[in-house]
Amino acid sequence: MRPRAAATRGQWLAASVFAVSGLAAFGLVANTAPELVPTHTVSVALPAPELAVVDPAALEFLRTSASVRALYQLRPGKALNVETDDDGRLVALRFVTPDGVRLSVGRVGERLVVSSAPAPAEVRWLMGSGEIQSSLFGAADAAGLPEAVTLQIADVFGGDIDFYQDLRRGDRFAVVYEMRYIDGEPAGAGRIVAAQFENRGRLLRAFLWRGDDGSESYYTDNGMPMKKAFLRSPMEFSRITSGFSSARFHPILQSWRAHKGVDYGAPTGTPVRATANAKVEFVGTRTGYGNVIELRHQRGISTLYAHLSGFAPQLRAGTRVSQGDVIGYVGQTGWATGPHLHYEFRVDGEQRNPLTVALPSSEPLVGAQRAAFGEAIVAAGAQLAIARQLPGIALAAGD
Repeated sequence: MRPRAAATRGQWLAASVFAVSGLAAFGLVANTAPELVPTHTVSVALPAPELAVVDPAALEFLRTSASVRALYQLRPGKALNVETDDDGRLVALRFVTPDGVRLSVGRVGERLVVSSAPAPAEVRWLMGSGEIQSSLFGAADAAGLPEAVTLQIADVFGGDIDFYQDLRRGDRFAVVYEMRYIDGEPAGAGRIVAAQFENRGRLLRAFLWRGDDGSESYYTDNGMPMKKAFLRSPMEFSRITSGFSSARFHPILQSWRAHKGVDYGAPTGTPVRATANAKVEFVGTRTGYGNVIELRHQRGISTLYAHLSGFAPQLRAGTRVSQGDVIGYVGQTGWATGPHLHYEFRVDGEQRNPLTVALPSSEPLVGAQRAAFGEAIVAAGAQLAIARQLPGIALAAGD
């Protein structure tokens, strides 16, 4: 009996190896810091070994059995493992379904039996780096980073960087992130393990810390939280159409008035986020503001979100919301000449400039947690140091 492996849909067997390309490639076992030497690899397709499946009964079973219907949902290029005997009869077939279940077809005597089980996943650390030319998403896409990782970069550094206003051409980032693999194939990106961003001459670094209670947060090298008590902006990747000012010509009232907030232009329906944990103080309509939400935070701070087209479901006065929760949607209600969000940040009832006010921080790691954190980030820090020297690329797994 001879084993066969790595067959693909539409082609019973395919083989490939990784050799040299213009894209650096490594896979790193999670939580290790080996001596790494950057290499360049390419993929070279080899002729597939001849595989003749001479088994009409098995092929008919695979075509007609509802229990293996997932076989026909596989994308081109997805790996199958196939085993035949010397006469070409099917002995075993194994593949992972799109929802992460390992489906196996095996022969028991003359019968084919189907079994399934969750496919065990291996977690590896991958690395990537990029340079800003126009936007974060443009640079991350050029580097080959998964979109889920790009969104996490924006979230991790969102308290320090306004990704619409603050980015400059030549800013750089590097990241170490988790990637799940099933049977050697990528099965989805996980969390960022470590990242750094060079923005306007500032170097920001963040490391993931998983607490004993299962919580996950990002901290600087010295245990200070990356996540501020408040987000700098209530919207992702929006543009400011009107800033905080003591005198602005009001387009509707046709008079000079103070503008005690910041206006963010965005299409109607764009989600609006709570900038911090809060209790909902008011949800409803106010003249001028239109549909408005007011949140009450700790330390005498409140925030206001106006001109909304609608509110999040079940949002009521007294409801508690968490930082980043979607609470409403951009609109053009009240005194508004176009769709935008009017955002106010108030301290003891007095409006402050949301773009410049000092935002309170969360609590730092101390004591035993601080010591454990320092030990835990050594491996990630070593790999981040390698990632930061890469020429604006993402590192894929090399088998």
